[in-house]
Amino acid sequence: MNLILAIGILVIVGFFGGIIARKIKFPTISGYIVIGMLLSLLNIIPEELVTGRLNVITDIALGTIAYMVGGSLNLKSLKKLGKNIISITPFEALGAWIFVTLLIGIVGFVAVGFNLSNPDFHQTHLPMAIVIGAISCATAPAATIAIIHEYKAKGPLTTTLLGVVALDDAVAIIAYAIAISIAEALIVSLKNVSLYQMLITPVINICSSILLGIVLGFGLIYMSRFAKTRNALLVIVFGTILLCTGLAKTSGISGLLANMVIGFIIVNKMRNNENMFSVIDNIEDVIFAMFFTLSGAHFDLGVMKTAGILALLIVIGRCTGKLVGARIGASISHAPSVVKKYLGFALLPKAGVTVGLAILAKQHPLFSTLGTVMVSAILASVIINELIAPPLTKYAIFKAKEAGVS
Repeated sequence: MNLILAIGILVIVGFFGGIIARKIKFPTISGYIVIGMLLSLLNIIPEELVTGRLNVITDIALGTIAYMVGGSLNLKSLKKLGKNIISITPFEALGAWIFVTLLIGIVGFVAVGFNLSNPDFHQTHLPMAIVIGAISCATAPAATIAIIHEYKAKGPLTTTLLGVVALDDAVAIIAYAIAISIAEALIVSLKNVSLYQMLITPVINICSSILLGIVLGFGLIYMSRFAKTRNALLVIVFGTILLCTGLAKTSGISGLLANMVIGFIIVNKMRNNENMFSVIDNIEDVIFAMFFTLSGAHFDLGVMKTAGILALLIVIGRCTGKLVGARIGASISHAPSVVKKYLGFALLPKAGVTVGLAILAKQHPLFSTLGTVMVSAILASVIINELIAPPLTKYAIFKAKEAGVS
């Protein structure tokens, strides 16, 4: 099978998977992922394409997602939401990271065995646990916003929820950049790990990514002056995302973080910036159909015995961390009682950034042997979350008595 034929299959089959998902009241992304899993089980697209040349789709999609995440970080809007979200966000995100890392690192080490010649804890379970924990920080905004709109929710819980969700994906992208550097230090040589490798290297990586994003962000503002139509603007915006992603890969830094900074610069430094993000809507559906269907195609039923246990540990650890972290953060910031009691239940949806970071981790040379298990476990946990998260978000909104508030 050639590359173009494979892409055509991903788009068309993914499209119909999305339609079926909407018919049964599931998020479109879930339909893409499940139909991609079927492609994998039926071996329709060769594995060497899925894990090889099709990775360019992942890079493009993640760059686009990161740009949109950065565009949601409007400082004026975030300041209006007050100190509650500033306090709650790091605690609930860090809570998910810590609990998932501990469960996979400790329980996973006992319960899950890998078919490796030397399954050393510090070079297998621990690096994997740290990276999956970082990925678990993310929360899917689309599912949350859809439920809020469906029930016309309004109030302190809803306002705080929207603010926290807006920041969560940004936190996850930064956490992933830190986690992958720590994992590299552990895997490459535990005995020779230095403070420089563990702390300074991630800082240099993050600072370099931010610098690249700042330069291209202001460059995009300048170039936008020459775009006289929406189509021309799309060319410049999408071209900048691709340029950023390519330069980041060449430099060995985080394209996700750099693209997020571009979006952040645009939304905070450019007047009348709405079109800079809305033009992406013209190509968003086709990119997401390709990307999430491809993500599902990374699923491997052969490792499901191992991945299934990890998926349950991810779900349990993430739910616990979000609930505990949100309550601690809300208590510290003296948030309203409904926020303390119920916010954690509304922070459980996950999809886009979670799946993207999982595929990114699989592509990393560090996880050449464990990447398939990691991706399959995270995809399975996403599907489980899609089943349990919407009812729990609804529960939180109704318990807070914010549904249908005029």
